[in-house]
Amino acid sequence: MLRIEHIGIAVKDLSASSELFTRLLGNPPYKTESVESERVTTVFFRVGESKIELLEAQNPESAIAKFIERRGEGIHHIAFEVEDIEKEVSRLLALGFEPAGNVARPFRGADNKLVFFFHPKTTNGVLIELCQEIR
Repeated sequence: MLRIEHIGIAVKDLSASSELFTRLLGNPPYKTESVESERVTTVFFRVGESKIELLEAQNPESAIAKFIERRGEGIHHIAFEVEDIEKEVSRLLALGFEPAGNVARPFRGADNKLVFFFHPKTTNGVLIELCQEIR
């Protein structure tokens, strides 16, 4: 793992939360993006070498909507940047870490990344995302 790439925060109101984090961090987001496959809209802020990603559900069936319903707004996942996502996913699966959902391979996520998620039940209650820049 190279570094913490970003921390994902589930929010109910992306506009209000973007304003709050703009005031908190002292700078505006650099990107807003819709990720249709995950049914979310995201906003990214730079914080030094890392990022904060705010995630708002596009519909009540999205993972973010269900997360907020169960737990309320807050930290949803921690993403780690990796050099070779295929290799790292294979290594962690071989060690017994379970994928989140019915996904067998990395897939396109937000911010020009290939991503893969590991289920919180095998990572001490924290959803872990691996990500690699699409080259």
